[in-house]
Amino acid sequence: MVYRDFHKLQLSGLGLGAMRLPVIGGDDSKIDEAAAAKMVEYAMENGINYYDTAWGYHGGQSELAMGRILKNYPREKFYLASKFPGYDLSNMDKVEEIFEKQLEKCQVEYFDFYLFHNVCEMNIDYYLDEKYGIRDYLVKQKEAGKIRHLGFSAHGSREVIKRFLDAYGKDMEFGQLQINYLDWSFQDAKEKAELLKKYNIPVWVMEPLRGGRLASLEEKYEVQLKALRPEEEIPAWAFRFLQTIPEVKMVLSGMSNMDQLKANIRTYEEDKPLNEQEMKTLMSIAEDMLGRKVLPCTACRYCISHCPQGLDIPELLALYNEHNFTEGGFIAPMALSSYPEDKKPSACVGCRSCEAVCPQQIKISEAMADFTEKLNA
Repeated sequence: MVYRDFHKLQLSGLGLGAMRLPVIGGDDSKIDEAAAAKMVEYAMENGINYYDTAWGYHGGQSELAMGRILKNYPREKFYLASKFPGYDLSNMDKVEEIFEKQLEKCQVEYFDFYLFHNVCEMNIDYYLDEKYGIRDYLVKQKEAGKIRHLGFSAHGSREVIKRFLDAYGKDMEFGQLQINYLDWSFQDAKEKAELLKKYNIPVWVMEPLRGGRLASLEEKYEVQLKALRPEEEIPAWAFRFLQTIPEVKMVLSGMSNMDQLKANIRTYEEDKPLNEQEMKTLMSIAEDMLGRKVLPCTACRYCISHCPQGLDIPELLALYNEHNFTEGGFIAPMALSSYPEDKKPSACVGCRSCEAVCPQQIKISEAMADFTEKLNA
């Protein structure tokens, strides 16, 4: 197992995420605890020492299951991470109640790592509002030893993350981002990682395989990669990409079965970062994958001055592309929840004034109508 230095700790380069544990009968809230326990046992035996859970994973059952499983191991043998569930705004005034309950559920006296969960457009104002006292409470718990290292995760835009860091950056020891070779450009993951670097904050990675999408590729892409590294498994390319980014200290993978766990552990037996040609090929594959499914908006912003509704069309198209490529998901609806009604895709009146000045000749009005329909589906 590859290890990374963090403060005075040696963290396994690969962490086990407890968001996609094996389940019974396809019911996400019914964790197959026996199977999960065997996975943790194998992970422990093969050097994984970082385990990541959260309040809402598996319908609230993940922390309970991980607490029972990890109770079988000496506390000093693993690092446990959980998060304050700010993705649900009804939790904002319950930080103390939730934190104490999480310790109880996980059967620990402290969290090695604790995060502000999912900093995004929807909750940034709440996270920064002093009346909720979230930051003050968590810093107090760190001072008391109940949190060893405090950080955050984010699916929001670079601008949202910057607002958060401008306010709380001095308290943040790590930042967890969605990074993979598709989102390096698609979700501005590169810009977000560079932002954390400016604040001297190490990067934790979530969704390295983009929910499994990068675990297998079209044959033509696999042929290109096999020509460069015949022995490398296709999912390993996503991890090798991350091994090429110096700021990345932790890569979390939500593994659902023993085969996935074993394959990922094999990958992390050594660092094998990509060379220039390999990186170029991988970025070309990502560009081709995206180009066939997303609209070619370059954010030139000519359209905005011609929109009678004053819509931020490039931002809406970026969210539309994300929603289309992911075939749903929570990111676009989450971001749009912070928009006033008159700035959402449904506010488009279909006048096509924007289309008259679009250099890419995008049928914007049709995209906005399709986006509205998909959001309401």
